[in-house]
Amino acid sequence: MSPHLRAAAMLAWGCVLATGFIRVGAEHAATVTHPLPVAFSDLLPHFLVEPDDVYIVKNKPVTLTCRSTPATQIYFKCNGEWVHQDDHLIERTVDPATGLPIMQVKIDISRQQVEKIFGLEDYWCQCVAWSTTGTQKSQKAYVRIAYLRKNFEEEPLGKEVALDQEVLLRCHPPEGVPTAEVEWMRNEEVLDPKTDPNFFITADHNLIIKQARLADTGNYTCVAKNIVARRKSSSAAVIVFVNGGWSTWATWSACSAVCGRGWQKRSRSCTNPTPLNGGTSCEGQSVQKSACTATCPVDGGWSEWSKWSACGADCTMWRSRECTQPTPGTGGKDCQGVDLQSLNCTSEQCPQTASGVEDVALYVGMVAVALCLTLLLIVVVLVYRRKKEGLDADVADSSILTTGFQPMGIKPTKPENSHLLTIQPDLTTTTTSYQGTLRSRHDVASKFSMGNGPLLEPLPNSSHTLHNGKLPADPNDFMNRLATQTYFKTLPRDSANTSYGTFNFLGGRLTLSNTGISLLIPPEAIPRGKIYEIYLTVQSKEDLRLPLAGCQTLLSPIVSCGPPGVMLTRPVILSMDHCSDAVPENWAIQLKKQSYEGTWEDVLQMGEECASDPYYCQLEAETCRVFTEQLGRFGLVGESLSMAAAKRLKLVVFAPTYCTTLEYSIRVYCMDDTQDVLKEVMQMEKQLGGRLIDEPRVLLFKDSYHNLRLSIHDLPQALWRSKLLAGYQEIPFYHIWSGSQRSLHCTFTLERLSLSTCELTGQLCVWQLEGEGQSFSLDFNIAKDNRPLDSEFLLMDSSTPALAGPSAFQIPYLVRQKICSSLDTPCPNGADWRLLAQRLKLERHLSFFASRASPTSVILDLWEAQHFHSGNLNQLAAVMAEIGKQEAMIFLVSDGEC
Repeated sequence: MSPHLRAAAMLAWGCVLATGFIRVGAEHAATVTHPLPVAFSDLLPHFLVEPDDVYIVKNKPVTLTCRSTPATQIYFKCNGEWVHQDDHLIERTVDPATGLPIMQVKIDISRQQVEKIFGLEDYWCQCVAWSTTGTQKSQKAYVRIAYLRKNFEEEPLGKEVALDQEVLLRCHPPEGVPTAEVEWMRNEEVLDPKTDPNFFITADHNLIIKQARLADTGNYTCVAKNIVARRKSSSAAVIVFVNGGWSTWATWSACSAVCGRGWQKRSRSCTNPTPLNGGTSCEGQSVQKSACTATCPVDGGWSEWSKWSACGADCTMWRSRECTQPTPGTGGKDCQGVDLQSLNCTSEQCPQTASGVEDVALYVGMVAVALCLTLLLIVVVLVYRRKKEGLDADVADSSILTTGFQPMGIKPTKPENSHLLTIQPDLTTTTTSYQGTLRSRHDVASKFSMGNGPLLEPLPNSSHTLHNGKLPADPNDFMNRLATQTYFKTLPRDSANTSYGTFNFLGGRLTLSNTGISLLIPPEAIPRGKIYEIYLTVQSKEDLRLPLAGCQTLLSPIVSCGPPGVMLTRPVILSMDHCSDAVPENWAIQLKKQSYEGTWEDVLQMGEECASDPYYCQLEAETCRVFTEQLGRFGLVGESLSMAAAKRLKLVVFAPTYCTTLEYSIRVYCMDDTQDVLKEVMQMEKQLGGRLIDEPRVLLFKDSYHNLRLSIHDLPQALWRSKLLAGYQEIPFYHIWSGSQRSLHCTFTLERLSLSTCELTGQLCVWQLEGEGQSFSLDFNIAKDNRPLDSEFLLMDSSTPALAGPSAFQIPYLVRQKICSSLDTPCPNGADWRLLAQRLKLERHLSFFASRASPTSVILDLWEAQHFHSGNLNQLAAVMAEIGKQEAMIFLVSDGEC
């Protein structure tokens, strides 16, 4: 044996004998069977792995690990005493890179070992490693028994606070090892101060609400947790109330007396703000009266007749009087009778003039003018008759009459009415391109071709072109270009909320799928020779709030189309949903438009439209269609005229698809009944893993200042219980009426008493106080979901976002031109565009149609906007046939003919 090995063995035996730790036997021989290489015999051991602090959870033992090199022996010492060798698990390896021996040792520490000295001192263990040169000790690893007491040292208490007041909720978690972490929950949802800076959690675990909002009303719970358990405090109900405030005084009413002394009054309401959640009502009078004196009406009276005038050349003299004694005022009657009298003069007074050269010249001039007017009338009649004959020969051909027509790209079945034939359109093509936002180009030819080939052929300079109505532009490139313009800083950056396309004089259509929002660009709306890149987008109500006053409420999404300032020769049609009850006498509805400076202007009052205005609107049961020649940002605002005015709310109920815990949450959304809001909620719930549990319902929410109340009833008490402290939840009236929050909802957290309970039954009720309500039946299995309803069934719109040219319309371009040329001309028996409007139930807009150069084209534009997805061309053909003009029939145009 070499001297080094002998020294190592002696050192090892010395340590064993000194501690009385290692018994004589084969085990001792193992400690010297791996001598160190000579080159490393003078190295002290160092630790590759040292033991760390650990916690014993319940009765599970913990393992301490130690690894060292170069080491000949390695053992643990706990609380100053060596751990028996039999309790060590030793592994020996060699580092392939250095050839040094590596020793690793593990020991298990049980709860009983720690409890023997628990309370006296902390239980600790340390690792000691030997080499031929000396020994090294590792860091101390403390072993502690983990626990968490059940009772909180201090729990939060409920409070009632005023709006914008600071709220402090205290919480001192239970004693525990390791120290418990604390989080706060509101209505069983975890609060995150990072996402909502209105919340702040102090170092000693208290929750501060900086400025109380109505949405902060709820049940707050302090949650403490460590590696052993999770404890929840009792809930503290925080109610945020709003003290009422007077609105501004209304204008004084008209004087009650028509003439003389009377009374007038003015009123104000406790709605600025409305008292909520127990807030104090306004003090003082809501009505003021004042005496007034009405000026009595004054009937007019004639002045004296003036003197007779001198006898004129026509042998007549005159006299006059005025209605000035007195002048009629304040509604008085005008004077009755004539204000001018004439009288023939006597022969002596009448001056005699002989017919001379001047009379002859006058008569000759009058004859010459009469002849010129006669010739001009003859020319006009001849031109009109020739034009009429040409039109009749072209339109009244027997081959023109068909039963119906179909849009481009659709091959219809053979119609039953065989007396209607087919025409062949004759158009030539022009290749145009677009670079930038607006650019004017000259026509290469005066006609367009709508054959089976591309609408616009590609250009060699790789500029944007149109092919069969398809738009190859990059969405990201388009959004980046919009972002560089200051007017578009509030546009959404995601292309899902924006549709865009490039259009010429053939027009087209932009659609936002599943939102009910579209923009129809009729043919000839864009001047010939120009190409516009047009966008359509729906704005987020949170990003762009429209200022409202008094009883006003937003009835539609805020929609932008542009770019603003483009030149249009006829109105486009913007279609969007609205949520009013469509009862005109209950509302004063205004169309608002945002100016370049960002202010909102009233551009149209429903029911007071003027045909000469640049805007016109048709309000249908659920849709608003805006005719406009100026693109921009629009919104529909309604002001209730009585408490009978109501908004349509869409009520939608969601719940988790599956449940593996005792708690089960049901979310009830109360939102404006417009498709864009429903789409947003559907997409959000799809990300959350929610499932629609019943069909959506519609609720009429009246302007009665009453809140919306939600509650759950008829739960099986032996199986389920509600964790809501109160019997119901409320959504404040103003939150719904203002329309500023898109996805208002309440969450009901239910708790099943056993994991084996899978059936949930009950009733969920939603109603407005002193009004009607809706109820949802809860009857399903939360573990095995067999419900047939799915959120995707509401999102069925698969229309193309942008269609350019003939593919965007159901009525082919040539057919449209012939119908317009035929029906625009007034007909004595009324068989013209007026009868078409009447048969399509659009007679209310006759004055608007009549103000346009081609009334028929505007009617057809509106029909296209209304029936793009569900248009029945055969039904339209029947309407045309009822008009009785053979040249105005609808034509059957097939794919090959277009």
